[in-house]
This record gives sequence, structure tokens and C-alpha cells, in this order.
Amino acid sequence: MIIDTHQHFWNYDPQKHEWINDKMQRIRKDFLPEDLDPILEKNGVDGCIAVQADQTEAENDFLLQFSEKNDFIKGIIGWVDFCSNNIEERLEYYSGFEKLKGFRHVVQGEPDPNFLLRKKFCNGIVKLEQLDFIYEILVFPHQLGTVLEFVRRFPNQKFVIDHMAKPYIKDGYMDGWKTMITKIAKCDNVFCKLSGIITEADYKSWNYEQLEPYIEVVLNSFGSNRLMFGSDWPVCLVAGEYSEVKSVAEKAVSKFSDFEKEAFWGDNAVKFYNL
Repeated sequence: MIIDTHQHFWNYDPQKHEWINDKMQRIRKDFLPEDLDPILEKNGVDGCIAVQADQTEAENDFLLQFSEKNDFIKGIIGWVDFCSNNIEERLEYYSGFEKLKGFRHVVQGEPDPNFLLRKKFCNGIVKLEQLDFIYEILVFPHQLGTVLEFVRRFPNQKFVIDHMAKPYIKDGYMDGWKTMITKIAKCDNVFCKLSGIITEADYKSWNYEQLEPYIEVVLNSFGSNRLMFGSDWPVCLVAGEYSEVKSVAEKAVSKFSDFEKEAFWGDNAVKFYNL
């Protein structure tokens, strides 16, 4: 069984999706379940987790509607304003949707380096654990010091780091990222997605040898029981096809035992997202 733990859907809007820059022309269009379904089938993938790409509650409705009509969408990661005064009410509302598994915020875009540690934000995170929701961490490497303190504050909350915290592969920087990822991985409540890395390398000239040192860090730090596969489709298309992303993951875990491979490709996701 293979579960893709990270992909997106959107109706493309130049203002809403302004992060899709001039170098990402290929994904300046709509991407919907009917586009992904045949790709998953071709690559032998059994299901996926759809992750928010817009920071509104309307995004939750958008993704939930798709999940109701498409069985291959096994779970949703949505968005709520954790700093709002009615956060408990909103989370209790969303706990009524079986496929809504958790939330994330685009922390990588926040100017405050300590955004994750804001009192109001943390008050919202407290409610997640009570309702058995997941929180996905989307940050850049320079924010990992805050992430370490954040995950230590909530030892019973399930966290997952998206895209290996986006190491600076294109520029060849590793040491600071490696130091912090290794420390964060010592927290047993934190998982990591092997996803989104070909777009952190040079879009046109990347190869596996460039990615391998970074992959080895997360393999050694998180092990087979806390790593999960993610494609980051359709964002990955600016640097490679879905099959190429899957091939990178296959090479990465080629030395795993059969049991470890089963954990990486699907079993970890089933347990983590309660599928």
C-alpha cells in the first residue's frame, strides 16, 4: 500500500496564488482530483492526503467537498486561525468531519521569527491535542530553532515536518539545517515527510546525487518508523514529473527491509493520520 501524504488542489487565481512565480509557469492553472487520479493509478499509489494551499476556512470546504466525492483522498489538512478568540469553537466544529485530520499554517511566510511561540498561537495548539488533530509544520531552515522549542512544548501533540523543512539544496548549505533537524528528530512526537525536495534543488539540473546527503540526514534521524512519502504534486511539476519524485523516494529507501518499506510507503501514514 502506498499513501501520498502531501499534494494540493486549486482553482488557479493570480492573486490568491501569488507565490506561484514566473519560474513556475507550468503550475499556473487549475489542478483538481480528476487530474491527479490517473497519475496515482499509473504510479501505483492507493490514496493521498490533500493539504491546504490557501489560508482561509473556505479552503477547508473546498477540499472536503473533493474528499466526499473521491475515495482516493483519504484525509485533509486544512487551515484555521489559531490566534483567533473562537479557535476552540472552530476546532470542535471541524472535529465533526472524519476526513479532516489536522491543520497547518504557512509559517515560512511569517516575518516574525518566533511566530510559532506566540501565546495565542500556542493556545490554539493546546486544543488540537484534545481533539486528536495533527499539526503540520511548514518552515524554512532558519526557523528550525523556534520549531525545536515549539515541539518540546507539546510532547503529546502529533507533528510532522513538511518537505524536510526545505533545506537549501540549490545553494549547497547543510550544516545548520542538519544540526537542527537532528535535534528535532529526538522528539518522538515529530514525524517528517520525504517530500518537496526536488523543488529546493535547481529545477532544471538536479540529480539524485545532489539530494542524497540531505535525504540521508532524515533517514538517519527519523528512521523508517517516522518518515512518510509525499509528492508535493502539482508543485513538484516545476522540477519533475510525479514518477520522478516517486523514483527519488524509491532510491532513498532502497536499503530498507521489506517491513521498513511498508512503513514508509503506507503504514506510517495510516497510523499517523488515523486513516
